[in-house]
Amino acid sequence: MSYQKPRTQHDYRDLVWSLIPLVLICVVFAAVASQCSFSAHGPTRGNIPSFDLDAALQADAHTLSFPVRKPDLPGWTPNSGSRDTVTGTGGGDVSTVGFITPQGTYMQLTQSNATPDALAGHIEGARHAGGTQQLGDRTWSVYHQPGSEPAWVTDFGTVRVLIKGAGDSAAFDAMANAVDAAQPLVAK
Repeated sequence: MSYQKPRTQHDYRDLVWSLIPLVLICVVFAAVASQCSFSAHGPTRGNIPSFDLDAALQADAHTLSFPVRKPDLPGWTPNSGSRDTVTGTGGGDVSTVGFITPQGTYMQLTQSNATPDALAGHIEGARHAGGTQQLGDRTWSVYHQPGSEPAWVTDFGTVRVLIKGAGDSAAFDAMANAVDAAQPLVAK
C-alpha cells in the first residue's frame, strides 16, 4: 500500500519536485528542435536583415501625400520598413523605417501626416506629451508610457516625425539631427 500525504500537508518542495521533470522535458524538446543554444560568453549578434532604404522611402515619397525625408546616418544599418494608417480623429498615413545603430540597438523613424497626439497614440499608446527635448531650434515632444521606450515627436509643417527605440540619448540626438538636416525626397 502506498502512502500519500493529505493535500493540506503539501508544501513548496512538493511543487519543485513536480516541476523538475516538466522543465527537463521542455529542455529536451527545445534541444531536439534546435531552438536553443548555450554560449558561455552571452548572446551572439545575429545577422541584420537586408532592407533597401532608398527604394522604400522613394516609393513612400511617390505614394504618400506628405514629404518624406531620408536621414543620413553613417554606420547605421536599415533593417525594416512598413506603411500603416492612423485611423480616427487626426489620423493619416504612416511611413516607418527601422535601423540598427553602431551600438547594436534598434531605432525607429516614423513619418506621418497625422496629428502629433494621434501619431503618438498609434505608435506609443501615449496620448499626451510628458515633456520636451530641445535640439537646435527644433522642439521635440517626448511621449512615454511606463514599461516602454520613449518616443519623440516633432512637427515639420505638413509632416510629423516620430522617433523611438532602445538607443541611448546620443542615438535619439543623432536621428533627430539627421532628420532635421534631411531634405524631403522628390516624388518621382
